[in-house]
Amino acid sequence: MFPLGGPLMPGALLPLQVFEPRYLEMIDRCLVSRSAEFGVVMIERGSEIGGGDVRTKVGTMARIVEVKTITDGRLAVLAVGQRRIEVIRWLDDDPFPQAEVREWPDEDLVNGEIESPSLLSARRATAMSDLDRVLGLVSELGVEVPERPDLDELGPVEASYAVATLAPLGSADRQRLLCAGGVHRRFELFAEVLSEVEDSLRFRLLNSRSDD
Repeated sequence: MFPLGGPLMPGALLPLQVFEPRYLEMIDRCLVSRSAEFGVVMIERGSEIGGGDVRTKVGTMARIVEVKTITDGRLAVLAVGQRRIEVIRWLDDDPFPQAEVREWPDEDLVNGEIESPSLLSARRATAMSDLDRVLGLVSELGVEVPERPDLDELGPVEASYAVATLAPLGSADRQRLLCAGGVHRRFELFAEVLSEVEDSLRFRLLNSRSDD
């Protein structure tokens, strides 16, 4: 397990610089395993370095896709989020954090299909529109915004995680989205948290224009 300062969404890229001996050993063990995977959870309190942190119980399995050695024995690791997990029990950090976990698929998946597909399609379209509008506001504030990738080919579950990754949200809000029971609830919650972000951005824009 790799506790970090923010959550990792399934489908999102995770670039890491690994230098602590315990995590260097963890990466070595992952690379010789069949899956080359490790779990990522958010740290609620404490620090990424040195241990003694308080960790969330919901996280994401990440698969290593590239490892390069850089200066001073550090590793540049690129991983990608795979699927949501829930920690059943934390084990001793010996030598690195370890846990028993279970996979936690969305609860509104029935035999791989999503309930109420027509409603889901509308919520997905709304989420995309809301995301583009908020990213436009960020750009108006003078912050460079990368071009949004095309999400049309993604399934509904993947799209619900993708908008959460691309939106200008804090770690706590992203963790709430990761913990949503199902994809319908994730889109609902995304609309709620993004509305708060939009209100804040519009307030900042109004103040910046009045200052001019």
